[in-house]
Amino acid sequence: MGRRIHLYSKFERFWHWSQALLIITMGVTGFEIHGAYHLVGFKAAVDFHTTAAWALIALWIFAIFWHLTTGAWKQYVPTREKLLSVAKFYAVGVFRGKPHPYERTTHRKLNPLQRLAYLAFKLVMAPMLWITGLLYMFYNEWPAWGLAAYLDLATVALVHVTGAILIATFLVVHVYMGTLGATPWEHFKSMLTGWEEVHSRDDGAEPSA
Repeated sequence: MGRRIHLYSKFERFWHWSQALLIITMGVTGFEIHGAYHLVGFKAAVDFHTTAAWALIALWIFAIFWHLTTGAWKQYVPTREKLLSVAKFYAVGVFRGKPHPYERTTHRKLNPLQRLAYLAFKLVMAPMLWITGLLYMFYNEWPAWGLAAYLDLATVALVHVTGAILIATFLVVHVYMGTLGATPWEHFKSMLTGWEEVHSRDDGAEPSA
């Protein structure tokens, strides 16, 4: 039989949904800035994009502080334990109704693939946007900071857009993986309420995405 466990604190849920909203805002306005479509106009898109960027930076700084002070950063330490069985589950087992090989607990929320994906997000994708976004915003200060001789705007733009595409891809895969619970809404509901139904493997139901 399944049992309910409290997986996500109020701050984790606030951080998750605020981050998602800000990233989507930046993605939508970013594509408009690059001329992909017209929704609010170039100037308004730049203003929304910049405001969302500062808000996201503030959120990330606070989230880093929270992870370090609570020890939650340990959730992202990579492990090979059940890595292959989890990969096999997502490649084959999920399409055959097999039970998930990894059972989550309050202190082990992330399966081995999630740890790798989220670690890549935090150490590669997010810094790509942070650094290049700040370089974008302070382009006029490059000469004073001694950076003009080492950087060019085209390269910074390319890295920034590449980071944005990686995060957009991450978001799409993240949403898809979120539908792979016992029901398509189970994991989304748990990220709203903090509580998740965890099934034993004998149930034949998938306990964790």
